[in-house]
Amino acid sequence: MELLVLTTESEASSVLPALGLLPHSVRVRTPEVTALLDAGHRDVIVVDARQDLASAKSLCRLLTSANDDDAVPVLAVVSEGGLVAVTAEWRTDDIMLPTAGPAEVDARLRLATTREGSPSQADAELRVGDLVIDEATYTAKLRKRTLELTYKEFELLKYLAQHAGRVFTRAQLLQEVWGYDFFGGTRTVDVHVRRLRAKLGPEHEQMIGTVRNVGYKFERPAKSAQRSEETTRGAGSGRGFGADRGDRARGTARAEDSFDAALRSLTSR
Repeated sequence: MELLVLTTESEASSVLPALGLLPHSVRVRTPEVTALLDAGHRDVIVVDARQDLASAKSLCRLLTSANDDDAVPVLAVVSEGGLVAVTAEWRTDDIMLPTAGPAEVDARLRLATTREGSPSQADAELRVGDLVIDEATYTAKLRKRTLELTYKEFELLKYLAQHAGRVFTRAQLLQEVWGYDFFGGTRTVDVHVRRLRAKLGPEHEQMIGTVRNVGYKFERPAKSAQRSEETTRGAGSGRGFGADRGDRARGTARAEDSFDAALRSLTSR
């Protein structure tokens, strides 16, 4: 596999030590878009984003735009402290920690290159009720309003939405969203859920439900409201029909009483 590493370091192993243990062909260039001109063929572009996050973000965005025709995957190497700054606006295909082992790095590179091109808009979008999650652009919209999410907030929302209705413990979410090598506590999940709810807004914060003493789940879109409305209309119509029928019955009874009274009057004469 041909890798292009964009960094100010002289060796790629200074950015991602695991690369020194893998049999890939690696070229190092300065972190500039112009580096693509003389870089030749590359299967994956790796951006060193460990320190200058602002410059790395701009570079990733430019690389993605410049690579529209070639569709070369862009991966960013980010320090653990920098993860909080990574959002969908970076437009990277994946991110890695500098401490990632050879097996993980190789798997991420392999997955990035074996994806069958860019997914179609329909395939990339996940729609759950009023929420639309675009995995290709790492954006989430709620009633056409773009949600400003961090990378982990986006991943957490996407994972919960992909499994709408299923309950996950905090430990499960840590493993699935943060990874098995994450050493933080389950309190991290609570903090991210709270932030997500705040960004969803008061009208939609209930999308992420809390199951007491268990964890969290993404609430399935409620169809009961429509059914309830239809039921209410049907019940209203039923009451109207019943009322009309009752009125007719009472009218008939009054007519029969009047007829009996008239008959008794004639008989008495």
